[in-house]
Amino acid sequence: MADTATAGPRKTITVDGTEIVLLGTAHISQASTDEVIAEIGSGQYDAVAVELCESRLRSLTDPHYLENLDLFQVLREGRGGLIMANLALGAYQQRLAEQLGVEPGAELKAAAQQAEDNGAELVLIDREVGTTMRRLYRNVPWYQRFGLIGGLVASVATSQKIDSEDVERLKKGDIMESTFREMAQSSKTLYKPLIEERDRYMAARVLEQCAGKFRKVLVVLGAGHLEGVASALEQPTPKPAAEVKELDTCPPPSRWPKFLAWAVVVIVLSGFALGFAQSPELGWTLVATWVLLNGGLSALGVAIAYGHPITVAGAFLAAPLTSLNPTIGAGFVAAAIELTVRRPRVGDFRSLRKHVTRWQGWWTNRVARTLLVFLFASIGSAAGTYLAGARIIERLISA
Repeated sequence: MADTATAGPRKTITVDGTEIVLLGTAHISQASTDEVIAEIGSGQYDAVAVELCESRLRSLTDPHYLENLDLFQVLREGRGGLIMANLALGAYQQRLAEQLGVEPGAELKAAAQQAEDNGAELVLIDREVGTTMRRLYRNVPWYQRFGLIGGLVASVATSQKIDSEDVERLKKGDIMESTFREMAQSSKTLYKPLIEERDRYMAARVLEQCAGKFRKVLVVLGAGHLEGVASALEQPTPKPAAEVKELDTCPPPSRWPKFLAWAVVVIVLSGFALGFAQSPELGWTLVATWVLLNGGLSALGVAIAYGHPITVAGAFLAAPLTSLNPTIGAGFVAAAIELTVRRPRVGDFRSLRKHVTRWQGWWTNRVARTLLVFLFASIGSAAGTYLAGARIIERLISA
C-alpha cells in the first residue's frame, strides 16, 4: 500500500455490505500515479471504479482512435462543435504534458491498466464528456455561452506556459474543470453540470454497479470530487439507475432559435414578394442584397479558414439557399465540399491532436481546417442572414 505520508485524501464508506474506498488523486502528479498502482497492486480490491467515461478512456489508451473518425458523419449529426471543443481541451492537456512531463489523467489510465492486470473489475463511473458539455452549454443563458467559447479558444490560442495557480487547480480537478473553473465559481448554472452533477452521477454509478456486488471497491477520482461523491454515498439515492438516466439526459434545445430562423425565412421571402410587387427592379435589388451579403460573408468565413477556392465558391452559392432552409446549414455544405476536394490523409488524423496544440496547426491540418471551414462558414452565413434581412427591411421602408 502507498506510504501514508504521501497518500492522497481518502474516505471509506460501506454500502450494502460493500466497502467503498474513495481515493482522491491529483491528475498531474506522478506520486498519485504511483500510489494508485501500489494500491491496486495490493490485491485487496475486487473492483476498481475510475473517474472516466468510455470516450476519455479510449483517448487515454488508444492514441490512434481519431483515425477512425468519420468526419462527414460527425458534421451531418451536428457534432462538429463538440469535436472542436474536445480537441481544444485535448490541446490544453497536451501542452500540460509537454510542460510538466506528466500526462494529465495518467493515474486514471494506470488505474484502468492495473485493474486489468490484477483481475479486478473495471467500472467507468464518469458521465460522457459530450453529455457534460451539452448540458453545460444548454444550462447557461445565451450571453454566457460566449464565455464558454472564449475559454476554449483561450486554451488553444495562448502560447504562455501554464502557471502555478493553474497547476494547483488541476491537482484538484480535471482539464474541463480547469478551463471553466473561474466562471463556474461565480455561476451556479455552470457549477451544477460541471461539478455538482458529476459528483451525483459518479456516486450513482458506484451504487448501481458496485454496491452489494463486490466485497471491496477502490474508487479513483480527482481530489476535488471526493467530498461531493462521499456525501452522495453517505446518503445514497434509493434509485441510482434512475439518477444516472436523469443526469445522462440532455435538456431539449431552446425553441426560440428555430422559431427565429423560420421567422427570418418568412420575413425575407415576404420582402422579396413585396419588392417585386412594387417593381421588378426593387425585387432584384433585394435578391442581390441577400445573395451578396449572405453568400459573401459565408465565403469570407471559408477563406479565413483557408478553405479550397472551390469551397469558397460553393459557400457563396450555397449560403443564400441554405439560409432559406433552416434544416441544412451552410457550414455543413461548405465542409462537405472541402472534404470532397481536399480529403484528409491518414497522417492528418494521426497528427491531429499534436497539431491543434498550436494555433497555426488548426489551419495546416486538413481535419482541423475542415472543422474551421464548418465553423466560419456557419458564422458568416448567420451574420449575413441577419444583416441582409435588416437591409431588405430598410430598403422596403425607404422605397
